[in-house]
Amino acid sequence: MSRLVKAIPIIILAYVVYIVFSGSVSTYDLVLGFVVALLSGYLTSELLVSDVRKALDIRRFAWLVIYGIYYLTVAEFRAHWDVIKRILHPKVPINPGIVRTPYNVVNDYSVVTIANSITNTPGTVVVHLDEGKKIYYVHWINVKAPDPKTTYDNIVKDFEKYVKKIFE
Repeated sequence: MSRLVKAIPIIILAYVVYIVFSGSVSTYDLVLGFVVALLSGYLTSELLVSDVRKALDIRRFAWLVIYGIYYLTVAEFRAHWDVIKRILHPKVPINPGIVRTPYNVVNDYSVVTIANSITNTPGTVVVHLDEGKKIYYVHWINVKAPDPKTTYDNIVKDFEKYVKKIFE
């Protein structure tokens, strides 16, 4: 498959991100955004895109948008609120520990997206990844129970539900 065809999904995504974050739709920004997107898409397409059909699937893109909204609103709000309550509580009720948390995805993008989502959510940090055993080692601010089922349900499950629809 030609490199330019593989670059199309990256070009589209980079262009949309550029326009959204620049906050401008002037001719200069539209042209500059396209040139930057074209160059970045062409230069990185071999590394980032393995299946063009998956990358151009509008349903996957819709799930990406839904995941972004869920992550930035629900997941982040819950985690921040939990940490705020712990900080403001007179006894600072924490039960920190490192737990093993299984995951059920195979795609590298899925594994990394879930790990980043866990790490960027207050109260949890992925400290190690065992790809052979398919386990994240997560430092958790409030270990409810160290068993894999509980850790999966509390840390990974919601992220994995969306990520599978995007990348798998």
